[in-house]
Amino acid sequence: MDRLTVIGGGLAGSEAAWQAAERGIEVDLYEMRPTQSTGAHLTDRLGELICSNSLGSALPDRAAGVLKQELKAMDSLVLACAEASALPAGGALAVDRDAFAEAITQKVSQHPRIHLIREEVKELPGGPAIIASGPLTSPALAEAITRFTGQENLFFFDAIAPIVSRDSIDMNVAFRASRYEFLEEGSGDYINCPFTQEQYETFVSELAQAQRIHLESFEGLAEQERTAGHKLFFEGCLPVEVLANRNQNSLAFGPMRPVGLRNPHTGRRPHAVIQLRQDNLSNTLYNLVGFQTNLTFSEQKRVFHLIPGLENAEFVRYGQMHRNTFLFSPALLEPTLQSKTRPEWFFAGQIVGVEGYMGNVASGLIAGINAARLLQKRPLITLPPETMTGALLYYITHASPADFQPMKANFNILPPLENPSRSKKERGLAHAKRSAAWFQEHFLER
Repeated sequence: MDRLTVIGGGLAGSEAAWQAAERGIEVDLYEMRPTQSTGAHLTDRLGELICSNSLGSALPDRAAGVLKQELKAMDSLVLACAEASALPAGGALAVDRDAFAEAITQKVSQHPRIHLIREEVKELPGGPAIIASGPLTSPALAEAITRFTGQENLFFFDAIAPIVSRDSIDMNVAFRASRYEFLEEGSGDYINCPFTQEQYETFVSELAQAQRIHLESFEGLAEQERTAGHKLFFEGCLPVEVLANRNQNSLAFGPMRPVGLRNPHTGRRPHAVIQLRQDNLSNTLYNLVGFQTNLTFSEQKRVFHLIPGLENAEFVRYGQMHRNTFLFSPALLEPTLQSKTRPEWFFAGQIVGVEGYMGNVASGLIAGINAARLLQKRPLITLPPETMTGALLYYITHASPADFQPMKANFNILPPLENPSRSKKERGLAHAKRSAAWFQEHFLER
């Protein structure tokens, strides 16, 4: 039996390698770190998270919760490692990023049929392969992919949120609470930095005018976007300073919305709020939720110290921005994640246009299963669009060229329900029930 090559040791590549190996396939998993860095990763661990440490909602009536339900039904390695390293985060699944990556690394590297090779892959392999090199694909491999696809990769810029030391947060100003959970003072999974209207307006003004890091690649993007006929920027992860420039209230109705929160110091709802989420198991680090930024480090230090409760905060990591690449999958891939012109090659992860950690995991899982089935000369699987995984893969392989953008799990990509409830929560639960029913009837055997 042929061996399978998996390129990339991120979430999708690790999941793909594991699923194929669990089905009896010998896997060569290539990860170029630490011999070559990406510029955004800090360690050589597999599955390292470089942006948020939240893997999205775990609630059963939310789209991300439905996706996790499906991944559990398919025995996802990454989801199991996430649950084993989970942190308090309300209804979300957040992880200690070090413990999470270490768990994935140990599981994958110790699998008897996975051979972890620490080398950069510069050319596409000659045999069966899964390319899950991620949004930070090395220039040499990106060029090889471009030669194969016959078109330029689409690309956008992604941003990372800052992290602060918990002990440096002024809890006489900030407060603990989770949205809509009005519990006793000091409880809740998030630390909240509340703004008065005056503080908010000053902060937004300074944020909008602050100096940003110059990115040469932004030059000419508007013209490229116009001529390419599709978006080159991902709206779901815009830097906060970009939002601040759009409208005075963009942040108050976006990442700084105060709904479901009451300041115990005043007894009133803040005009706006920045939430901080626990980032490690020792509970010493917190990240600014939804506060991706491309400000210079000196400007971050100046402007973010205007945040109430963070006037003297220690920033252990400032935000930064990096290039993410993704393919125009509707022209290149089947819903099985096979290449349309080279069916022995599969693509998975953020490079195919799936957004969100668990969406990337789902794509890697399906690619791993299908690559194994291809090598075993068994029929490949295509999950139905009534499942969140199936709907995501259908979207990225059928979207219109005019508006193709990376897509996260959401109920809008699913087929409509029969006799849907007026209740949003009930509709979400109905989608979850419909998905669960399919998996109960069609167990994906190894």
